[in-house]
Amino acid sequence: MLKATFPHIGNSYIPFRTLLTELGLDPVIPPPITQRTISLGTQIAPEFACFPLKVNLGNYIEAIEKGAEMILMAGGVGPCRFGYYGEVQREILRDAGYSVEFFVLEAPKTHPRELWEKIKRVFPRHRAPDLLRAVRKAWVKADALDRFDRMANHVRAREEKKGEVSRLQNRFYQQLDQADSMGEIRRVADGFLEELKAVPVRKESQPLRIRLVGEIYMVLEPSVNFHIERVLGEMGVDVERTIYFTDWVKETLLKSIYDPNWREPLLAVARPYLKNFVGGHGLETVAHTVEAGVNRYDGVIQLAPFTCMPEIVAMQVLPAVSRDLDIPYLTLIIDEHAAEAGIMTRLEAFIDLLYYHRNSQGGGKAGEAVSGY
Repeated sequence: MLKATFPHIGNSYIPFRTLLTELGLDPVIPPPITQRTISLGTQIAPEFACFPLKVNLGNYIEAIEKGAEMILMAGGVGPCRFGYYGEVQREILRDAGYSVEFFVLEAPKTHPRELWEKIKRVFPRHRAPDLLRAVRKAWVKADALDRFDRMANHVRAREEKKGEVSRLQNRFYQQLDQADSMGEIRRVADGFLEELKAVPVRKESQPLRIRLVGEIYMVLEPSVNFHIERVLGEMGVDVERTIYFTDWVKETLLKSIYDPNWREPLLAVARPYLKNFVGGHGLETVAHTVEAGVNRYDGVIQLAPFTCMPEIVAMQVLPAVSRDLDIPYLTLIIDEHAAEAGIMTRLEAFIDLLYYHRNSQGGGKAGEAVSGY
């Protein structure tokens, strides 16, 4: 049975494991990201490559060490360099002496026939019923994960006993990963959602509300964003993440096929500050920050990998959004040199500023009060 691996991004390994198993492959899950992972990727990657590319390379090397023979990687189009990741990583690994096959999954609307030929060649179980069953089971798991995480961020900010939601979340991930049948998946999901609803909360709590925006990998992978959702939640902050795996699939792989104008609502919101799609999630970063200002959130945190062009474009207009809508923001640019102590210090200072901004009667405009860099 062919051993296949993929980049480690958040908890998506849980539905991916199910998908590959159902399609007849032997999934090799990359080990959790550590400093070794980052070091391995950084050693062979170009110095100014995106941080996610470096971490991905580390994932692949560690998975190859566990026996992986093929790497599954998403493709892409547009200004973001993500569209080149598959080919660039293939060449880098080959030059470093690693012999492994790459399967790059492009959006179906670009080359549907080529995609189907790849699927038939790679997946032993590729008949329509097999594909539908595998996708359905993986999707139910992915949807359960996103529903739980959304609620967890809300409850964590109000929990009476710090760490209770995070412990429950870890148990949920483990049991959902082990669930096999559709009935078992639904029982695990429903049961843990009920447990989450039952977590004791502080009745009079009015936590800060922060939107988390930025590049998808940095937002979804806690090992590179220093577990920012958990850290902020346990500081009493209600974190609203604007990117979820299932949302990305719906938009990138589905809406892009039947609705070529699906970005129009985002463009309409961002248009006073950004008039075009700039690749990656740059447009979303601006649009969701505008929404946060209009809806009176307490603040916005932008997560960006060093040298990410779409997020750099977004950074240039966030000061104007902040000033016009009185919404404080903080940009965290992260690469292999980022240190937890420095990130925590900036987060703590930003939270203190947000409390001051909320309580201040004449504190001035947010754009004057907060440096985004």
